[in-house]
Amino acid sequence: MHSSLKKSQRLRHVYTLSIFTSLFSASCSVAYAQGSADELAKQLANPIASLISVPMQLNYDDGIGALDKGYKFTLNVQPVIPVSISDDWNMISRTILPIAFQEDIYPGAGNQFGLGDVTQSLFFSPKALTASGWTWGAGPALLIPTATDDLLGGEKWGGGPTAVVLKQTANGWTYGGLANHIWSFAGDSNRNDINATYLQPFLAKGLGQGRTINAALESTYNWEDDQWTVPLNLAYSKVTKIGPQMVSFQGGARYYLEAPDNAAEWGLRFTVTLLYPNKS
Repeated sequence: MHSSLKKSQRLRHVYTLSIFTSLFSASCSVAYAQGSADELAKQLANPIASLISVPMQLNYDDGIGALDKGYKFTLNVQPVIPVSISDDWNMISRTILPIAFQEDIYPGAGNQFGLGDVTQSLFFSPKALTASGWTWGAGPALLIPTATDDLLGGEKWGGGPTAVVLKQTANGWTYGGLANHIWSFAGDSNRNDINATYLQPFLAKGLGQGRTINAALESTYNWEDDQWTVPLNLAYSKVTKIGPQMVSFQGGARYYLEAPDNAAEWGLRFTVTLLYPNKS
């Protein structure tokens, strides 16, 4: 009986996400300027574009824990703020603030809700493309132990380098990769040290009318445990206009190609991104 109730609750959560996605799709019928939408879609495919944006990314992961019965919702609030620091260089601030709810992940622990650990990255990027048309940026990444529950974060300060490189073609392709490495350097000595490499190769194709399809591997290698976690994400997005506000809606799914035994097996992702293009 208890198991049936759990399954019913989980199906209700996924059904809610489906309704959420349907509302997104309906919203995309609002009129918009096609040229502007296409340009914004192209900029969104570039993690270090000179575009202020506020993605709100809702993730659902299933099949977590020793018994594969746990699940987790994570809302990542991810403001991206570019700042011109000279005639030739931009500094792009990318923040990831996770708000999570998880259940049945840790035996006997029930559920947890609250903030996770914040990741703050700064990319210093030249405004001009390279001679062969590439864009790049590099800088520091900082892990801040902001979790409100011991089971939602690592209780460690961490830091390391981060970098991104990409190319965008005239026929709508964007391809490249983003990477960082985080070492812990302070925090609770009773918690595991952090020594992790993040690799995100990505590929996107603009379809016109503000639409984009994309694929990305969000791979993490845990050097402490010699373990890969490799989810493959596939998604479709559309830029539209609601009143005066430009918005991007995205929906997609992921499958874990490689992961620890107690990690998720599959997941869903839905993202609403508020866009604030430069009007100058």
